[in-house]
Amino acid sequence: MKKIITLTVNPAIDKSTTVAGIKPNSKLRCTHPRYEAGGGGINVSRVLNELGGTSLCLYMAGGATGNQLRDILVDLDILQQVIPITGSVRENLSVTDTTNGQQYRFGMPGPVVIESEWKNTLGQLEAVLSEGDLLVASGSLCPGMPIDFFAQVSKIAQGEKAIYILDTSGEALLKGARAGVFLLKPNLGELAALCGVATISFLELESLAKSFLAENPCEVLVVSLGAQGAILITRDIVTHIAAPIVFQKSTIGAGDSMVAGMVFALAQGKSLPEMVTYGVACGTAATMTAGTELCKKKDVEELNKWIMTNSESSKKIKINA
Repeated sequence: MKKIITLTVNPAIDKSTTVAGIKPNSKLRCTHPRYEAGGGGINVSRVLNELGGTSLCLYMAGGATGNQLRDILVDLDILQQVIPITGSVRENLSVTDTTNGQQYRFGMPGPVVIESEWKNTLGQLEAVLSEGDLLVASGSLCPGMPIDFFAQVSKIAQGEKAIYILDTSGEALLKGARAGVFLLKPNLGELAALCGVATISFLELESLAKSFLAENPCEVLVVSLGAQGAILITRDIVTHIAAPIVFQKSTIGAGDSMVAGMVFALAQGKSLPEMVTYGVACGTAATMTAGTELCKKKDVEELNKWIMTNSESSKKIKINA
């Protein structure tokens, strides 16, 4: 299996709890909170660990919450490399109202990162990256970081001949995508931004996505459709992978789980349609767990088998040039 490196520049301690009824101006008594290591790349490493894979989890961290994050990953037996910063790792909060099942998610912006710290991150990434490695840069940027940070990561990946997967949003996604990546996983809104349009309908999705691929250094688009699965688009392939219908407990980490599943499949040499199928299985499995929990391997294997054997949409569709 190829070496996998995940990069998280804005990690988090994800705290989740439940309460019986949410109303303003009242003292709400919550259940004992659950603490998880969070942030895009860290979530990817957690899922890879659950699936039986290994990765080097590279991330910036500081403060008491940074120490807590490190300890959580040690307990999970995930190989990690911490890049020290002055600011403290952020804490996110999700609260589920047990009376109606609704979930409220509060995401914090993260610490301010100074130039020497983010440049040190690029230097350490370059030092550990080798030809053929799978590099997953996932999550948001911290305040103080340049908006083209992921584009700078792209240059390093190209220089080391690594396979670069980027999963972020906003202007950071635009600049990173234009610098060059192997795979992007946008949702419909993010794809619209990449293509320079306000919205995208299903009827125009294929043509706009292919135009983007023709004009930008990106080989694979996997457009996330949430509960409807995903669409794989390359220059000559379009494949829709439908997601099984399951009882959803939480959508936290579903996108990161999907990315992890795709990277796991890529590292094993699976085809692109097989890669997306496994990713959809992982993303769907993540919605079956509560709070900040991610997917479980048993659920993933069962869902992947179901998709492969029951869904005609998981088959490759050749598009005539």
